[in-house]
Amino acid sequence: MLLVKTPQLQEGCILAEDVIGKSNRVIIPKNTVLNKKMLTVLQKFLVTQVRVQSVLVDGSTFRPSEIIQEDVPKPKATENKDVLKLYLEAVQQYKQMFQSWQSGLPIDIGKVRKMFMPLFEKVLEAEKELLFLHHYCTKSEYLFHHAVTVGLFSGVLAKKLQYTKGDYCQVAIAGLLSDCGMAKVDPKILTKSTALTPAEYKDMRQHTVYGYKMVQKVTALQEGVKLAILQHHERNDGSGYLLNVKEEKIHPYSKIVAVADVYHAMISERPYRNKQSLFKVFEQIHKDCFGKFDLSVVQALASLLMTLSIGAKVKLSNEQVGEIVFFEQDSPSHPMIKISGTNQIVSLKEEKDVFIEEIIK
Repeated sequence: MLLVKTPQLQEGCILAEDVIGKSNRVIIPKNTVLNKKMLTVLQKFLVTQVRVQSVLVDGSTFRPSEIIQEDVPKPKATENKDVLKLYLEAVQQYKQMFQSWQSGLPIDIGKVRKMFMPLFEKVLEAEKELLFLHHYCTKSEYLFHHAVTVGLFSGVLAKKLQYTKGDYCQVAIAGLLSDCGMAKVDPKILTKSTALTPAEYKDMRQHTVYGYKMVQKVTALQEGVKLAILQHHERNDGSGYLLNVKEEKIHPYSKIVAVADVYHAMISERPYRNKQSLFKVFEQIHKDCFGKFDLSVVQALASLLMTLSIGAKVKLSNEQVGEIVFFEQDSPSHPMIKISGTNQIVSLKEEKDVFIEEIIK
C-alpha cells in the first residue's frame, strides 16, 4: 500500500482506503479503480494525497516517482494482497491467451492451469476475497475479469457441493473457459458499448458452440467440462440457448457454471449495463431458481454469501453504514444489520425499501 500525492496518480490505480471529504463524507470508496473522471473529482475536491495499492488494475506494479509512505505488510498479513496480485495477473494472462485464440492458436490447457490454479488455491484459503473481486472489473476488460471470476466461483461452489478435489478443480476450469468461444465472435460485438441488435445477439450466442469446438479434442479435460462450455446458458425449463435442452439433459457442471456466470455478470460493470448490488442480484437468481437454475447450486451460493458476509461492513441504500450480524435461512438477501454509531439492529426483511448497496472491505 502506498501513500502518494494526488498528481502522482494515474488511471488504473486502485484505492486502498476511502477518500474522505472535508464534510466527513466518502468521496470515492475503497477498492475503486481510478479513471480520468475520478482523477478530476479528486482535484476538484482538493484531495492532496491518497492511499493506493502498489499494483495497478492491469496487474503491473505502480511505482510513482515520489512516494510519501510505503506500508510493507507483515508476513502474516500478506494473504489478501497476494490474492489481489494473483487475480490481476491472471486476468491479464487470460487476456493474452484470449487474443491468441482470436488469432487462431489452439487452447494450451497446460498454460491455462499454470495461470489459474495458483490463484484458485489461494482463493480457497481466503474465500472472503470473492466478495470484492468485482470491484476491479472495468467495462473495457469485463470479458477477461468475468472469465477468471466465474472460474473461481464455479470451483468454490462445486467444493461447497461436496465435489472431490479433482472434480471441483475441473469445474473451476470449466468456469474459466466457459466464454472461450467469444474469441470466435466478431470483435466489434465484444467491444460494443450499446445494447446488441437482434442479429448481433444471435451471433454472440454462438460462442457456446464455438467454445465447445475449441476444447472438443483436448484430452486433458473431462467431458463434463466441455459440456459446461456448451451448456452454461441452458436453463432447466428449456428457456436457455442454444440447444434449448431441459434439466435432465444438462450436465451438473453446466448447472454450477450457469449460476456463477449469471451472478458475476449482474454484479459487475459491463459495456452496456451498470453493476447491481450483490444481494439484490442473489434475490433475483433465487426467484429464478424455480424453473431456470438448479436449486442445490443456488442454495450453495446462498450459503457461501451468508458465511462470507457475517461481520462484513455494508453501505445501505439510505446512506447508512452498518455491520451484518445475522441471516435468516429463509431470507439470505435480507440480513439483520447493526447500524454504525447507534448500534440499532435493523431487519432488512422488515424494511422493504432499504437494501444493501455494497459490501465495504
